[in-house]
Amino acid sequence: MSTTEKPKAAKATAKAPAKPRKTAAKTKVAAAPAATAIAVPTHQEIALLAEKYWAERGWQDGAAEQDWLRAEQELMKLAS
Repeated sequence: MSTTEKPKAAKATAKAPAKPRKTAAKTKVAAAPAATAIAVPTHQEIALLAEKYWAERGWQDGAAEQDWLRAEQELMKLAS
C-alpha cells in the first residue's frame, strides 16, 4: 500500500439495533349515539301505567300481572 492511498474502512460485522416499526395511528372509536340506546322504563313508570290499566278495568283483581306486562311492553315500544 502506498502512502497516498487511504485505507478502506472496515465493514461493521454487528448489525445496528433495529428501529421500531411504525404502526398505524390508533383511532378512538366513538360511543354509540344516545338515540340508538334503548331506554328501559323505570319500575315507577311501569307501575303507574299498570295502575291506569287496572283502573280502566274497574279496579278488578286477578289481572295484575297482565296489567304490568302490558304496561312494560307499551313503554318499551315508546322508548324504541
